[in-house]
Amino acid sequence: MEHMIQLHIEKLPEGVYLATSDEVQGLIAQGRTLQETVEIARDVAKKLIESQTDVTDASLPPLTESFDYPLIVAV
Repeated sequence: MEHMIQLHIEKLPEGVYLATSDEVQGLIAQGRTLQETVEIARDVAKKLIESQTDVTDASLPPLTESFDYPLIVAV
């Protein structure tokens, strides 16, 4: 089953990216690039969701055919 979660990603002064999520307790991921950070966050989220199956079923809705996707465009 797929779930959609919101990530909060920020670039730290050290030049690395940090991802967290209010929806998956304990999700913290850090990477050198944005892509690497998202990939690490996906792996961490999967492991955390699998380990918390009782809580997850009630708190994370399954992915649907339509959803909102935050897109950031720098100009």
